[in-house]
Amino acid sequence: METSNRVCVITGAAHGIGAATARLMSLHGMMNVVLSDRDKEGADSLMNHLNTIRPKSSIAFTTDVSDSKQVSQLMKAAFDRFGRLDILINNAGISQSKVAKTADSSLEDWDKVIAVNQSGVYYGMKYAIPYMLEQGHGTVVNVASLAGLVAAPNNVAYAASKAAVINMTKTVALEYGKKNIRVNAVCPGYTDTNHFDQLHESKPELKERLLRATPMKRLAKVDEIADTIYWLCSDQTTFITGQTLTIDGGISL
Repeated sequence: METSNRVCVITGAAHGIGAATARLMSLHGMMNVVLSDRDKEGADSLMNHLNTIRPKSSIAFTTDVSDSKQVSQLMKAAFDRFGRLDILINNAGISQSKVAKTADSSLEDWDKVIAVNQSGVYYGMKYAIPYMLEQGHGTVVNVASLAGLVAAPNNVAYAASKAAVINMTKTVALEYGKKNIRVNAVCPGYTDTNHFDQLHESKPELKERLLRATPMKRLAKVDEIADTIYWLCSDQTTFITGQTLTIDGGISL
């Protein structure tokens, strides 16, 4: 897969799927990686690690993707530093602070989850695509979720935000396909991340129930999700756009 020297911006890059994707893009893909996260310490630590192995290949920014100005500044900084912007991975996301049925859920949770998971993806595409148009190509991968494809009881804000990501992916792919800009999404199932740990803490019996329901009888590994994201960014997928790939061990079956 020829991916060397491309520039990849990853939101939510300090941990989990974002960090695994950043390592793969930088160390295997030989790309220049722009790490974005609200966790400055985590993003800086990963940047230092990547730069130790590939000097000057990575930079980090503290970004709240729910703030459109910060996202605009992130894309500009990436382009100013490397002179191009080839790939955007919209990975930043949060879950509800408390799982609850819709009538019992909080307005604060709704507003925060939609602001990060839905508006943050919109801002990323809005501000990255002009650079991609200028250079004549680009690739976007949006990290949605199994919760955007099937019902997710007690998690209405998260489910709504991820369903929106899937439809935004299709819409933007249709808008910019003729401009050589590809937009796809991945829908991870239950993955071994901090997000799942938080869910497990709120409902300790949930993990065993989910494992019983998953045909492959395990959680996904973050590297498995990162591998799929990397593949979608590679030259092996140049005629794939507007698609949603489900990576869930078969649980949606």
